[in-house]
Amino acid sequence: MSRISRLDRNQVAPELVAGFDKVFAQRGNVPNMFRVMAHRPEIFTTMQAHFAAVLNTGTVSTKLKELIIVRTSQVNDTPYCLASHTVLARGLGWSDDQIAHLAEWPSREDFTPAEKAALRLAETVTRDAHAVTDEQFAELRSFYDEGEIVELLCAIGLFNYFNRFNNALKMEPTKSGEGGCAAPETSSAKAPEAATVAAC
Repeated sequence: MSRISRLDRNQVAPELVAGFDKVFAQRGNVPNMFRVMAHRPEIFTTMQAHFAAVLNTGTVSTKLKELIIVRTSQVNDTPYCLASHTVLARGLGWSDDQIAHLAEWPSREDFTPAEKAALRLAETVTRDAHAVTDEQFAELRSFYDEGEIVELLCAIGLFNYFNRFNNALKMEPTKSGEGGCAAPETSSAKAPEAATVAAC
């Protein structure tokens, strides 16, 4: 069980309601990590903006970012992040076999040299960022420009943050429908059409 309570939509500060609704519309739930972060609205809001910028802007594909997020979360042994990002990575085109055996990427032929360089970066930074050598950085530069290296490092760094946050709190994977609208009211005093509308 998570060590900190997860706030539902009807419990959060008014300025977070729209953010909860946006996430719920996109995902069909509000991730448990977000619901915990909602205890501090300023952190929730800035984290959401940073998360969106890291994942959805720039020139590195979201597909590759999700792959290195999965590898980072595997190295950190974070079931919470793996529960959602494995599904996202699969949806973007990575196979079950690639994901299940991602630790074997150096010997696999179904990853490009550029993808392998990104996976090597994810593993090295996650285990010991001081261990990134000049030779490794030169390899990165042969595939990615400076802005793209920043993107890769931001994705890796962001999920090292998320992984540690979720591991420390024993965060449980989010279920469908969690964290969103309250259940519809069914009081007989209400008009039939009103009784079917969720309290959103």
